[in-house]
Amino acid sequence: MPKTKVDATDIRILRAVQQHGQVSKSRLSELVNLSPTPCWIRFTRLKKAGLIRGYHADIALDRILDVTKVVVMVSLKEHQKRDFERFEAFVESIDEIVECMATGGGMDYVIRVVTRSLPDFQNVMEKLLAANLGIDRYTTYIGTRETKTSQVNIARLLMEE
Repeated sequence: MPKTKVDATDIRILRAVQQHGQVSKSRLSELVNLSPTPCWIRFTRLKKAGLIRGYHADIALDRILDVTKVVVMVSLKEHQKRDFERFEAFVESIDEIVECMATGGGMDYVIRVVTRSLPDFQNVMEKLLAANLGIDRYTTYIGTRETKTSQVNIARLLMEE
């Protein structure tokens, strides 16, 4: 897939949206120090290019209820394209799985699961195993406390050294 060319102003716009979510035209222009019309034209172009996939609130779940967070590393028995597609499609259908990353190396996937309790997490794992997805083995890591959660700093990531 071809990469979208962005400049320093585009990066400021993306960073502002990343940090502040959906903002008005005038507020966005203030945040990036650009007049409203050119700012909005750039924002619209970035959105049409698919660089802004949505707006999300960072919910403080721990202030509502206790949750169990588990990281699971999964290895499949077979490594054909259809095996990966079947696994990924099934994972997509499970709400408790909030993140899934295909990986290279010893394991095929790292998934992050959030449930109300450990028994609820076990139910998710039983669902995965019962679906005959070709899981060879899995390793679980129970989260005990969150020490950092953040957005990628795209300005730093795109800086040339």
